[in-house]
Amino acid sequence: MRIGELAEAAGTTARALRHYEQAGLISSERAANGYRVYEERTVVRVRNIRYLLAAGLTLDDVRVFLPCLDGDVAAAPPSAKGLRVARERLAVLDARIAAQTEARDRLEAALRERTGDRIRPVA
Repeated sequence: MRIGELAEAAGTTARALRHYEQAGLISSERAANGYRVYEERTVVRVRNIRYLLAAGLTLDDVRVFLPCLDGDVAAAPPSAKGLRVARERLAVLDARIAAQTEARDRLEAALRERTGDRIRPVA
């Protein structure tokens, strides 16, 4: 299947597929005309990649799951390494959320101080 067909079947874009390929998560062959050609089973792999990315993992994190990307990632029992990566990513996200919350609180306090406690939302 060509890149556009894979993108449509997997619910993504050709650009994302090229990115996944560059990251080493999927592979293709080149047809005589230079077009990328993918195996049908790549649809499952791409859907699993998208599932893991939607869960908050990065492409680097997804590499840990390479051995099971061609199966049902959501239903498979988690590996110790996969759990470690997920916990590490969760800690990173928690730290980012805490930093953003602190920045928001500082900004809100500065606005309240400057406006006499009258903060109006921007429409």
